[in-house]
Amino acid sequence: MAEINADEILRRLSARLKMRHLILLLNIQQHGSLTRVAEQMASSQPAITNALSELEGMFGGALFDRSTRGMAPTSLGKLVLARAQAMLHDLDHLVRDMATAAAGYSAHLHVGVIPFIPGRLLSAAIGHTLPEGQGGMTVTLHEGTSDQLLPRLQDHSLDIVIGRASSAVDLQQLEFEVLYRQQPRLIASRRLAAQLGRVRLDWSRLVALDWILGAPNTPMREQVTDIFLAAGVAPPVPIVESYSSKLIGEMIVASERAVSIVPADIAEELVRTAGLSIVPYSFDWTLPPIAMFTRAGGARHTVALFCAALRGLCQEA
Repeated sequence: MAEINADEILRRLSARLKMRHLILLLNIQQHGSLTRVAEQMASSQPAITNALSELEGMFGGALFDRSTRGMAPTSLGKLVLARAQAMLHDLDHLVRDMATAAAGYSAHLHVGVIPFIPGRLLSAAIGHTLPEGQGGMTVTLHEGTSDQLLPRLQDHSLDIVIGRASSAVDLQQLEFEVLYRQQPRLIASRRLAAQLGRVRLDWSRLVALDWILGAPNTPMREQVTDIFLAAGVAPPVPIVESYSSKLIGEMIVASERAVSIVPADIAEELVRTAGLSIVPYSFDWTLPPIAMFTRAGGARHTVALFCAALRGLCQEA
């Protein structure tokens, strides 16, 4: 990339860049055609072409490559698009924070959470974030896998993600802190758990039961597969694939043959809420630890308070 005059570009952007320019860029990325963008933005194609030319002049280079197949972002365009998306998400958060403040609350957080994080932990962290008398806060929880949630943290859709730290995670522009590790537990109905608990661990017998597991190619599913393979037994074919701990609990309680392997804290929560039992077998896995992820460069005050509450609760456990 050619050497740039950063001060000059910043001066141009500060004086001329508007939110409509960011929306234009994202529309071009989405539609790949200035004609379709003009229709979408209720404008003319010459006006859209002139606006893009103006933008490229501000940034000092081409933002899109044109071809018969449409328009694709250049390397510079990809950088600008990522920041444009983040800036628009920040604007959305600002408006939501204003609405939150008008309703008498201190802040609003967007928290990404992977499956199998105990609801009691999340509830306590939310409750401990702002001391009594400071107006409280509102929270939107977004559920998904780490692969789904971390890009949304990077583009500012989310304020924090509680996920798994592993070598597969893209940590670009992110910071993370390990909170705790989860141990595996085999769960079953009370009657089946009592029957299994009276005999030695027999994987060939267990594999014949009705298994409820997570989706393929996810850390939890891979860990269960590894447990069976290490025991010399082909892993079971699940009758149901789900990451809903509530559904897992209800199906296991309603069946005399259903079992699952879940993290210990989730198993204990299901014992309390669903009335199932933990089979007293001992085995291990190498499931990546639970961590909290934030954007690099410092978190805003409410995010820092939430992180401190979450950290304190995990240290007490």
